[in-house]
Amino acid sequence: MGLALSFAFSNKKSVIKKLEITFLGGAREVGKSALFVKGNKNNILLDYGAQTSREPSFPMHVKPREVHSLLLTHAHLDHSGGVPLYFLREGVKLLTTGLTLELSTLLIEDFIKLSGFYLPFERVDLLTMAKNTERVEISESRQVADEFVVKFPNSGHLPGGTAIILEHGGRRLLYTGDVNLRDSQLISGADTDFGELDAVITESTYALVDHEPREKIESDFVAFANEVVERRGVLLVPAFSVGRAQEIACVLRSRNFKHNVAMDGMALKANDVLFRYQDFMRDPELFRKTIENIEVVSDWSQRKRLVKTPSVIIAPAGMLMGGASVFYHQELSQNEKNGITIVAFQAQGTPGRTLLDRGLTIIDGRPVPVKAEVRRFDFSGHSGRTELFEMLAKVKGKPKVYTTHGDGDSCNVFAKEITERFGFQASAPEIGDKITV
Repeated sequence: MGLALSFAFSNKKSVIKKLEITFLGGAREVGKSALFVKGNKNNILLDYGAQTSREPSFPMHVKPREVHSLLLTHAHLDHSGGVPLYFLREGVKLLTTGLTLELSTLLIEDFIKLSGFYLPFERVDLLTMAKNTERVEISESRQVADEFVVKFPNSGHLPGGTAIILEHGGRRLLYTGDVNLRDSQLISGADTDFGELDAVITESTYALVDHEPREKIESDFVAFANEVVERRGVLLVPAFSVGRAQEIACVLRSRNFKHNVAMDGMALKANDVLFRYQDFMRDPELFRKTIENIEVVSDWSQRKRLVKTPSVIIAPAGMLMGGASVFYHQELSQNEKNGITIVAFQAQGTPGRTLLDRGLTIIDGRPVPVKAEVRRFDFSGHSGRTELFEMLAKVKGKPKVYTTHGDGDSCNVFAKEITERFGFQASAPEIGDKITV
């Protein structure tokens, strides 16, 4: 199935050209985000992610020799996990913020460690990627491949993360990547001063639901943390190592949580990176004081002590699929005094989803009911339904809109509602579809 959005532009010789965009991944799915953009003489990629299941999968492939530059919105593996594929040899340029480069390197190194047997690249390709990166600043405009002008507005989703505004032949395209209009304790909400647009490719992850007010989520979370610790229990917060772990720690400090907060695992390496980029934080002083005052977990004797000490433990992985959180979960799940909070998206089939839906964990190879109190708190880094409509309401012009990064229902229903509400022509492309801009 092909979708078409066509227009002509004129250069000094009045040559008519079209910009062709192929949805390589992330269409009617969450994961493997990737767009291939063909220009007059050069082609670029917008993101190239991975689906991080036991046997990882990647978007449709484009030969590296056909790509001039790759533009990366943010570090999460569903957007960055396949990028090293384009650096098996030199020749492609990566453009992204310095913070996104460092966080992506951290996450992809861990990806290689955990899934290297199944991956079509190695650490040496990751090093080549870093060597061939041009670092950009938030809101900076940059000439790319002689024919594109690219701007990188703050996306509000992850420290260092951006959307992408692509200008070509007098027309302007917005690719939102993952976007969040709401401020968090860690970072400011997205910049939505996009100007006039001819096309929008938007995420649709939570297009059908609204999040609770952030103030209420934070208040309820800290109240639960106090409740658990004051009954002499331990609260485990499985959290993604980049962004969510630091956000939870900042929430606790901003609300004067008086008890001990410990952090473990790869989140500590992320802290070291983020500490060098405090200008990306909404409140650098809060971030600095938070990180300086957490208990850093460094060995097994400390872990064994912590599971018996009333406190909050923040530990990756966020879906309980590995990392330090697995140890803590097994140690803490069988005591009703303890608590476990789910603060991140839980994919189908993950231990975190099983815990949330069925109240079960796996111990010694068998399912066991969890006795600890389990609560979910919606600390999403994505805009909900209201914010997505708010973002589109600020768009100038009459762009065609393409809904991606959501399941089939989210993308299809969101596209229909966009047309009904704004009069924009909107549709939900499938993987392999092409549009012309």
